[in-house]
Amino acid sequence: MNTHLKSPSLTHIALHVQNLEECIAFYQSYCNMRVIHQRKNEHDTIVWLAESGREAEMIFVLMSGGPFRQSSDQGYGHLGFAVASRKQVDEVADRAKQDNCLIWPPKEEPYPVGYYCGVVDPNGNYVEFSYGQPLGPGAKPLKS
Repeated sequence: MNTHLKSPSLTHIALHVQNLEECIAFYQSYCNMRVIHQRKNEHDTIVWLAESGREAEMIFVLMSGGPFRQSSDQGYGHLGFAVASRKQVDEVADRAKQDNCLIWPPKEEPYPVGYYCGVVDPNGNYVEFSYGQPLGPGAKPLKS
């Protein structure tokens, strides 16, 4: 049966976090996201964050009441943010080093990975900042 359904679109990522206020401050400060919606239910506080201009495309939902995420030393699961230049990757890494949350110093890898560093958020989630991937600022077309 052919239903001609459109493909789904990824619209949000939602995570339970232990310290909601610290995580909101982290994503506001490091990722330039802003709170666009906040509500409370009987168990949780739910906050929607978005990049300016992308509120209708992709949001990040943080929910209170979650456990601290214990990342494995070998784990590479992360959220990825593209930045506008290699210099900006270096600036994020320098700041994260001062804030004691740098987990991957800046590194160049073959295309399509590009230049990146990694930071850990207050809840233990890894966040990558990259330049030169086929996504976001500095994007280069993906080669097959």
